[in-house]
This record gives sequence, structure tokens and C-alpha cells, in this order.
Amino acid sequence: MAKVLMYTSAYCPYCVNAERLLSSKGVEEIEKIQVDTAPDLKNAMIERTGRRTVPQIYIGDRHIGGFDDLRALDLAGDLDQLLGK
Repeated sequence: MAKVLMYTSAYCPYCVNAERLLSSKGVEEIEKIQVDTAPDLKNAMIERTGRRTVPQIYIGDRHIGGFDDLRALDLAGDLDQLLGK
């Protein structure tokens, strides 16, 4: 299974939805970087992704985007392959 990294914040319903979707696909571990309590981490996320909102999700080295992007991959049938299933 591919490594999953997610930039997140303490209260983020989209982050929760992303976790649920990934969990339903068999992802047992998500590396989380909580950006709301550390401005330097949020700045690093913005620099890396070009986006200011959470979640920002990486599967392996590929930037997926946010929850809507993750869901679109799933609906298109491409998420399982990215996860290495």
C-alpha cells in the first residue's frame, strides 16, 4: 500500500471525510501534519502544494489535492490503483 500524507487541522470535516474514504480503501496509516497550530508548517504546505486549504493529500509522491479531488479519483475508479491495491 502506498504511503499517504495529509496536511490537516484540528477541526476539519473534509479531513475527516478524507480519512474515512481512505480507511474504507484499506489505508491503515496516514501521516498527518497539523498546520493550524504551527504557522511554519502551514507555510511549508502552501509552498509545496500551492494551496491554502486542508486537507492536502499526497499518495506516494503524487499530490492529490483536497477531499473533492480524492473523491473524484475514487469515483473515476483510479484511487485503488494509486493506493497500490
